[in-house]
Amino acid sequence: MKLAVTTTRTDHPRLSNNALILALGICLLSLSCLGADSPANAPPKIALQSVVSGFTTPLGLQVPNDGTGRLFVLEQGGNIRIIQNGVLLATPFLDLTAVVKTGGEEGLLGMAFHPSYSQNGRFFVNYTAIVNNQLQSITAEYHVSASDPNKADPNGSVILAVDKPFPNHNGGQLAFGPDTYLYIGLGDGGSEGDPLKNGQSLTTLLGKILRIDIDSGSPYVIPADNPFVNSPPDLGEIWVYGLRNPWRFSFDRRTGTLFAGDVGQDNWEEIDIIKKGLNYGWNIMEGKHCYPPGSQCDKTGLTLPIAEYPHPIGEAIMGGFVYRGAAIPALQGVYIFGDYVSGKIWGLRQISPGQWSPTLLLSTGTAISSFGQDTSGELYVLDYTNGILYKIVAG
Repeated sequence: MKLAVTTTRTDHPRLSNNALILALGICLLSLSCLGADSPANAPPKIALQSVVSGFTTPLGLQVPNDGTGRLFVLEQGGNIRIIQNGVLLATPFLDLTAVVKTGGEEGLLGMAFHPSYSQNGRFFVNYTAIVNNQLQSITAEYHVSASDPNKADPNGSVILAVDKPFPNHNGGQLAFGPDTYLYIGLGDGGSEGDPLKNGQSLTTLLGKILRIDIDSGSPYVIPADNPFVNSPPDLGEIWVYGLRNPWRFSFDRRTGTLFAGDVGQDNWEEIDIIKKGLNYGWNIMEGKHCYPPGSQCDKTGLTLPIAEYPHPIGEAIMGGFVYRGAAIPALQGVYIFGDYVSGKIWGLRQISPGQWSPTLLLSTGTAISSFGQDTSGELYVLDYTNGILYKIVAG
């Protein structure tokens, strides 16, 4: 993903006219293109309702399960802002601008509240930083202050630091699973085409989703049932591998299923269901296709995405959430996601085992940087360029 006030990807060449025609042909012949349903099965109409404006390059929305109804918005530069009773508070909850390296795809990228936040006040952030002249992806723990629920203690502690060879493909998503473990998404380390082949290596944390226990040790322990915990030199923190840039992933709050949007390279964006120990193919494959394009590859042991779309449709997938709210009943159980470049929002519904039906729900014209979910299951969209938080409502 390329975060900038532009709609032009800089980490891959544009498709040629012939490639564009070919991809559109594939689109018309398969569900890999996310289009509209037939009139007999028309999708629900949705719209975006402005909630709050005034953010600077917002990248994420998180909500603690503490009964306050507050919304916490991450700004790329390093601030975490609070919306309380529909008002954006002037003072940040936490200001990390002094430590965060920002620009391009770098910055404050992820946040997760501990499942017991209302009791212990713990939360976690992910950001990029320069430490001893080395670019790192940092996951750190912070606490709410003892005196003010709208202010965090500025003194945090690093729980995981991963060296990065290039500035892009940082991932940065943090989420607690139903098992109360912390899941961390890290991109392949950057550049183009994963030149260091980090995605397929089990001796680096790059190009992975990790799973750690932050309640049983300091700074964390590796859960005993992680897939590679007993196979050194493979790294025990790894939950799954073969990912390029899992920018946003989320758990279905009803089923516990983990969905991830993995940002593609030259031609394909993909959605994966994440399951223990699986290899999602990068950089052997991009989506369901051998990489580089036109090459032959062995797909044995690789897990294919449940859905994909070609770059004429969009160029940077923004993974979202399975809708579990009450305001739009027709979306119940549908995975909602979008694209940063095209500004489109789609819904993906499972119609039978292994079969998923995609539907275009809305063309927004905004640079969608992330989705968010509140405690009642309603969904939100962040506009990166204009600094606006929207709520998805019935159209």
